[in-house]
Amino acid sequence: MSNISGISGASTAELLKQKDKIEKASGGGDAFAKHLTSALNEVNELQVDSEKAIGDLATGQVTDLHQAALAINKAEVSMKLMLEIRNKALSAYKELGRTQL
Repeated sequence: MSNISGISGASTAELLKQKDKIEKASGGGDAFAKHLTSALNEVNELQVDSEKAIGDLATGQVTDLHQAALAINKAEVSMKLMLEIRNKALSAYKELGRTQL
């Protein structure tokens, strides 16, 4: 039979030290925010390209119909992906809110 009475819980100060070490190792808490901002900017650029392609189609200025269709589809797929990521993040946030400490 093993003796587990020697195990103690982590203090708040120890947890904060570990959190600081992890943030320093991963580049801080801003790494996720920077990556998310970059992804949002990319989705926005694809949306702008799609709107330009739609405008070119409407005015008859399109030179390559295939490229216009690709730009529109890329924007649609990227927006759907971003919405799914948002839904998963909201779901995780709600789940954390229901978690009892």
